Amino acid sequence: MSERDDPGIIGRRVQQLRVERGLTQKQLAEPAYTPAYISTLESGRVRPSDDALRHLAERLGVGFEELATGRPARLVTDLRLRLTGAQRTLATGEAEEAAGQYTALLTEVESLDLVEIQAEALLGLGECAVETGELEAARQYFERAEQALGDVPLPARVPALRGRALSHYLAGELRYSVYLLESTIDELNRGGLHDPDALLLLYASVIAPYMDMGAHARAAQAAELALALAPQVGDPALVARMHRSVARTLLAEGRVAEADASLAKAAELYRQLQLRTELANCHWMRGYVYAQNGELEGAESELRQALAMLSAKRAALYSSQAAVELADVLHRRGKSEEAAALLHDVLSDFSPERGALHSAAAHRLLGIIAEDARDTEAAEEHYVRALSVLERAGAAGDLADLCRLLGDLLRRTGRVEAALDAYRTGLGHRTAPGTTTLGPAPAQPPL
Repeated sequence: MSERDDPGIIGRRVQQLRVERGLTQKQLAEPAYTPAYISTLESGRVRPSDDALRHLAERLGVGFEELATGRPARLVTDLRLRLTGAQRTLATGEAEEAAGQYTALLTEVESLDLVEIQAEALLGLGECAVETGELEAARQYFERAEQALGDVPLPARVPALRGRALSHYLAGELRYSVYLLESTIDELNRGGLHDPDALLLLYASVIAPYMDMGAHARAAQAAELALALAPQVGDPALVARMHRSVARTLLAEGRVAEADASLAKAAELYRQLQLRTELANCHWMRGYVYAQNGELEGAESELRQALAMLSAKRAALYSSQAAVELADVLHRRGKSEEAAALLHDVLSDFSPERGALHSAAAHRLLGIIAEDARDTEAAEEHYVRALSVLERAGAAGDLADLCRLLGDLLRRTGRVEAALDAYRTGLGHRTAPGTTTLGPAPAQPPL
């Protein structure tokens, strides 16, 4: 039970403030209420209405929220100002610094029953953990954010659900990630909860796991739906900074409600910044489609745009897939040196604990580039390293393709028995049941 709901706590607060101001119960009650009502209220035997609290707050010279909860209105606004500060720090790529800001904020709000700010801080910590590669910690933060939001409408819980799905995806749990995202999309669309921001976030997030599972048609459809839902914003970072500055000025002048309004706009713009990052996936998907159709110039343009939309400090977990795809296009356009340099950059961003699928894709493509350059020793080394990574990740479809490439290389270099072993291994993975099978597609929004 919150303090607002407890008449005993409110009654003691009213009595304390009345005594501090030297008012009698009659003076506090007039002209709308009686001294007997004030006496009953102060003893905690009656639950005051909002109208009664507003009357008492005005007579006592305090804010409505302060009287109802014991928290000065300025305190909540100050906390929101710090929240947007942490969001801004994260949006500029300083994940570790942002995590410190979110942690300090969370420690303060957990004892204040400020659920919305608490959930936002937990979401922020989850995003920070994703960017620093601490996927288990990220999942736990997202789960706590979901729990903090409790029974709020589904669109408000989508960022936490999406975060949880992302942490599972990056940990290599593709099928469960897709399940979380698709079931949430389905629930929103079938329930008529067509929240554009929520759907955009979900559609953009499901593209990468779809691709890794071989569900290319669904990935392409998700990309087009996300782009159709995308909000049209100029430079949200600049506008958000303006709103934070305005909020500070208003706060200094005591105009708390107006400061809150500016902070709400700033917070929304920082959310749009994160959506902008997600939209890079959609441009990557378009680039992939162009590449499949042989339109390499258009593919290169879309993939470069996807990479440009991502901060360099977020490259390890957000842009690696687009970078590998761009490297493939560059290689096919005769720009193999640039492609190889891009792939080595991708590999430098990963550790053995994360980025397995993208690391394997980079080694696979480096192997192909080495083969084209007639460096069979380097090609074999890259294929074997990719094979080792994929076996640990259990990516059966990719393993089959890689075994074919390795088998062809071994056969061309005269190692027939080794080549046959590679082909047999690939066939075993190709026939593994259910490697890319998905259930029915989720319902679509009315566009």
